[in-house]
Amino acid sequence: MIRFLPAACLGLALLASTALKADPALDAQAQSQGVPITELRVFAEVMERIRGAYIEDIDDRTLLESAIRGMLYELDPHSSYLTPSEFDDLQVTTTGEFGGLGIEVTMENGFVKVVTPIDDTPASRAGLRAGDLILKIDDTFVKGLALEDAIKLLRGEVGSEVVLSILSQGTEKPRTVTLKRDRIRIQSVRSQMLEPGFGYLRITQFQSHSGRDSEKALRKLVEDGNLKGLVLDLRNNPGGVLSAAVQISDLFLNDGLIVYTQGRDETTRVNYAATDGDLLNGLPMIVLVNGGSASASEIVAGALQDHGRAIVIGQRSFGKGSVQTILPLHGDRALKLTTARYYTPKGRSIQAEGIVPDIATEISKVELIEGLQGVREADLRGHLENGQHEEKAGEKSQPQPLAVSDFTLYQALSVLKGIALASPRSSD
Repeated sequence: MIRFLPAACLGLALLASTALKADPALDAQAQSQGVPITELRVFAEVMERIRGAYIEDIDDRTLLESAIRGMLYELDPHSSYLTPSEFDDLQVTTTGEFGGLGIEVTMENGFVKVVTPIDDTPASRAGLRAGDLILKIDDTFVKGLALEDAIKLLRGEVGSEVVLSILSQGTEKPRTVTLKRDRIRIQSVRSQMLEPGFGYLRITQFQSHSGRDSEKALRKLVEDGNLKGLVLDLRNNPGGVLSAAVQISDLFLNDGLIVYTQGRDETTRVNYAATDGDLLNGLPMIVLVNGGSASASEIVAGALQDHGRAIVIGQRSFGKGSVQTILPLHGDRALKLTTARYYTPKGRSIQAEGIVPDIATEISKVELIEGLQGVREADLRGHLENGQHEEKAGEKSQPQPLAVSDFTLYQALSVLKGIALASPRSSD
């Protein structure tokens, strides 16, 4: 869960060099002010020893940045130091917007392969098709490049041009295409009708515009007519920005607490409450989660579960119940620092525990993601403890191929249809 805060002020850290001789009076004064003068002197001495004796020459900037990374690494798995490029990547992830061409790509046999061009983007307008191979980006051959390095070359300032060498399937010679980069928005929300009366909303990541996009998709499902229920799919959704989780939860609730965050002391508690207006007007809901559902996904699932608004189906979620605040630093750098835990409306901390589904299902192949399935927050090195904080008083047709190929979704649809049949609305 991420939120951004501006840098209201920047602290300056002064390190003592090894040339500084110990002064008992100065040391006593520093200790009385809470300055760990001994540790700072040891740090400076270690840095000097590395500079003088390490087998390779290392500049001071590299040593200092490594020290900063190590300091944050020891805190918890989600706190980190961000270089300018890493800060930019994080902002792309949370906003879902960047200057680019509008193609989803993968790496195949050392070349970048187009998976699909996104509609109404420079790539689709230029006639790029799924299966096309990108051999060259401007003057750089992609053979041997890492995929992330190739993607960096494809992205750039909106309005700038890039020249691609493209080899299409069934052709022997590549063609040259010049494209002008445009503002591309990653689609994090998808929707469709599983069958008449039963809608499906899939959220792959919580970005700054996901709340607005989800509301638009829900209104379209309702307008399409005779909606009887909805499946909200949050499987393998790693989370994102806090505001999006609150906005999406609010779409299905009329009132009450959605989530609250609690920092180091009681005065830092922040409540996020629902506003009047359930877009589905109480229609039955199923929420799908699994071990890849984390952070913002767990906020939504936990809120709807605590309010009895939806039945949660799947596997126990990841268990990332902490909030990371982005603190900008000098030189376009930033800290991503864990500043709070979040709690469900009933005061449950999800940290290292996860959301336990109301109906558990077996893991099917369609849900497996390499390196993620089976790993949860509690398995990460240095994870925060749970920190449990008690809330204080205050028409019949065959399923579409999507449901047929997805066992958990098929089960969810069956449960949803059963609830809809039992609902008084069914006889209206």
